[in-house]
Amino acid sequence: MIRHLFALALLLPSLPLQAAELPPVRLSQATDLQALGDQARARDLPLLVMFSSAHCPYCMIVREEFLKPMLRSGDYADKVIMAEVEADETPITDFDGRTRSALDVAQRYDATLSPTVVFLDPDGHELAPRLVGITTVDFYGGYLDEAIDQARSRLRKLAFQDPAR
Repeated sequence: MIRHLFALALLLPSLPLQAAELPPVRLSQATDLQALGDQARARDLPLLVMFSSAHCPYCMIVREEFLKPMLRSGDYADKVIMAEVEADETPITDFDGRTRSALDVAQRYDATLSPTVVFLDPDGHELAPRLVGITTVDFYGGYLDEAIDQARSRLRKLAFQDPAR
């Protein structure tokens, strides 16, 4: 038995290692919030928008450790539409169809700290408490899930109260 384990140990380094290659996933950079709102309306889903800033290490953690894996899993495809807005002078189309700087849109949502994650209805109204910064990585995924569930529940209630929505 030990001889077989020894032989296996000698062979392992020569076997090609197949790293689990994950498909590339991008968190879309929002350039047209009105179009995202239209997609959300058509699919009866809330929007998750992360306001970020360039060179923000906490934004990278939220993007790489939470949002991208959520997208990659496919488990959130029928729960929420995700996008990112880098709060700078880049022009974007707002929910009302007007062109504004991404910074102006971020300021309207009081997203002065990065990252700020907001949960919106198709018209850009907040549905759940926002997540500002990242305090505890261990609990952040749970906070995201809870806020997504709250946003979905509130969106359903709004649709029930106003079926014309």
